[in-house]
Parts: sequence; C-alpha cells; structure tokens
Amino acid sequence: MELILKKDVENLGFADDIVQVKNGYGRNYLIPNGHAVLATPSAKKVLAENLKQRAHKEQKVVDDAQKQADKLNALEVKISAKTGDGDKLFGSITNADVAEYLAKEGVEVDKKYIAIAGNTVKRLGNYEAKVRFHRDVVATLPFDVVAEAN
Repeated sequence: MELILKKDVENLGFADDIVQVKNGYGRNYLIPNGHAVLATPSAKKVLAENLKQRAHKEQKVVDDAQKQADKLNALEVKISAKTGDGDKLFGSITNADVAEYLAKEGVEVDKKYIAIAGNTVKRLGNYEAKVRFHRDVVATLPFDVVAEAN
C-alpha cells in the first residue's frame, strides 16, 4: 500500500514522504490516526506542487536548525546527579533531563527529538546523544554525567 505521510512517523519516514507499507498497518493505524493518506495520482500531484512551493521556505528552516545545531556544538554539557556506591546513580539520566539542561542553556529542543543510546544513563561518565533539529540536521551532543556536590 502506497501512502503519503502527513506527520513524522518513527522508523518509517518524515511528513510528505511517499512510503510503501503493509495494507493492515496503513488501513488500521496510519490512516485512522491521521498519520497518512492514500497516495492517489491526484494526491501525488498536489504533494508535488506543495513541495515545490515549500522548498524556498524550507531552506530558511534548515538554516535556522543548523544555527541551533552550531550553538549546541559550542556547549559543554555537564549534568550532575546524585550517586550511590561507586559510580552508580540514584535514578537515571534520560532525554528529558538533557532537554531540561539545554533549555537552561538557551537551546530549546523537545525531549522527543533527543535520543540517548540505551535510552537511559545509570552511571557516571561520558555519553553521547543525537539531537534532531530537522530531518536534514542531526547533531551529536557529547555530555558528561558527574557526581552532585554535597
């Protein structure tokens, strides 16, 4: 089944992509939830026209996203957390904690666009997170988890 995505769908594609999916997934999930529409010839023509008009506006958005990514690369991120025995943390550091830290530093990123390998950090040390500002702009954010000073 060929569909045009209306929204970004994780592990499938971005908005306005034409994707090939199994009939049940499209009919029972994507279309009823408003994530996609059928890719009919007329819908494809409308999509092509919309993409052509949006190309110039899109360039400005990509440039803004790149500025945010450059701002992010200039940051040195140190997240402090309470620790127990050795280097184990009480609780964990998640993408929400990274988003909160970045917001304090003036870089607004929604937590759903931050991906940490393994989803959580449970020990002190150096880690990396992928931050997606735009479909074409993904920045790698190295961050340190340090023990909180008492």
